[in-house]
Amino acid sequence: MIGDLTSTSAQGRARHAHQALGDGAADLDGLRAVVRSSWLRSLELRSGAAPAPAPGGFLDELDRYRRAHPMAAVMPVVERLLIRPSASTGLLVAIGDGIGNLLWVEGDDDAVRRAESRFFAPGMDWSERVMGTSAPGTALATGAGVQISGAEHLSELAHIFSCTAVPLHDPDTGAVIGVVDITGGPEAVAPHTLALVQATVAAAEAELRIARLTRKPHRTRGAGAGAPSPHRDVLQITGRDRGLLSLGGSSRELSRRHTEILTLLVHHRDGLTAQQLAALLRVEPEPATLRAELVRLRRVLTGLGAGDALGSHPYRLTTDVTLDADQVVRYVRRGAHRLALTLYRGRLLPHSVAPGIVALRVEVSAQLRESILADAGHEALMTYLELPEAADDVDAWRLALELLPPRSPRRAGVVAHLARRSP
Repeated sequence: MIGDLTSTSAQGRARHAHQALGDGAADLDGLRAVVRSSWLRSLELRSGAAPAPAPGGFLDELDRYRRAHPMAAVMPVVERLLIRPSASTGLLVAIGDGIGNLLWVEGDDDAVRRAESRFFAPGMDWSERVMGTSAPGTALATGAGVQISGAEHLSELAHIFSCTAVPLHDPDTGAVIGVVDITGGPEAVAPHTLALVQATVAAAEAELRIARLTRKPHRTRGAGAGAPSPHRDVLQITGRDRGLLSLGGSSRELSRRHTEILTLLVHHRDGLTAQQLAALLRVEPEPATLRAELVRLRRVLTGLGAGDALGSHPYRLTTDVTLDADQVVRYVRRGAHRLALTLYRGRLLPHSVAPGIVALRVEVSAQLRESILADAGHEALMTYLELPEAADDVDAWRLALELLPPRSPRRAGVVAHLARRSP
């Protein structure tokens, strides 16, 4: 029961599980089911190694990342419902992104300093992959609200904390885009705390939905040079045959041809002449054919409130849209392999034969692979090997065998995979 989380018996069972792990056993039966499952996931992700603090891949540009993140739009709601009421209570309110990076940690000065000494601070990664079981990381892993108390945390750094966290979902797509957390002493897992955080998240999701419905028409590039929009305008093409375009908070799946056209225009930001675009698409050199496709694409953009976003002479986008494949490459070049793998869902538009798309597909896949094999650790490499395109990459699987710790339970799976691929 939630009210028993901080009891002597519950904490004793958690400490016994830690002792069993230290002795090389795996006696986790005394843990609550949600905690036991999280420990097992975390240990598998870390090959049995102890959790270790690590910054997110954006620490050097935290302010910019926060301003542009969708969670920035709900901060006024969280401020009103959680942060202000928690002032001077010793409780912390943390807001994270959808992969476990902490964006804001708010509270009184003493509580913030105490948390920072345990690496619970903006810019730090509290996903299960990095820090093991914690309310923010486990809420993101399960997609549900969760309470974690004291020794139930896998990392001893967090044993001084109890915490309650609830994931926040995108109102359009249902995808988890962030997490709201209360951290502190035993009162942070009081019976009413979970309901309070759930109500705050529900209010925040409603605020996002209203903001998107009432959002002004899409602004063109250069209009209003103020703070970045909290909505991320993106074209997702990795691991997809048809692109998913999100503009101004609305999303639409595109046809294959429109996906190809828009991909090329986003990638070539300075624009393309009709002849260049036709060559990259392998369209018959009949101007009317390409013009007709572009007219239809403009109608699609109009339906998303951005009918003026497609310029001509040369053909170009006049609004800022991020191509997920381009962002993957930017992360790779910065050495942020985990963030790159979070975005990369597989080869982009795998069935397209348009020359410009084929070239981009090869470039992105090759850069990701070479960077992972050359510079990434075994955790990033094992994530990469989950991709369909890595199934027959014998060199990558052999490297995993070299990098995995000798006692890692994942070595057997790697050996079996290599055996199946052997002639």
